[in-house]
Amino acid sequence: MKRIAILIMTSMFLAGMLTACNTVKGAGKDVQKVGEKVEEAADDTGATDPR
Repeated sequence: MKRIAILIMTSMFLAGMLTACNTVKGAGKDVQKVGEKVEEAADDTGATDPR
């Protein structure tokens, strides 16, 4: 039963990802945008300060 639930959840996640990003290029842009936000958050907290 757990295996079926995991399979259904994974399928729903992948279907959502495919509809959100129609192309590999679009997926790359999404990942890049997330990376930029993480980098900004790190800069805001001082996590990237080389002390």
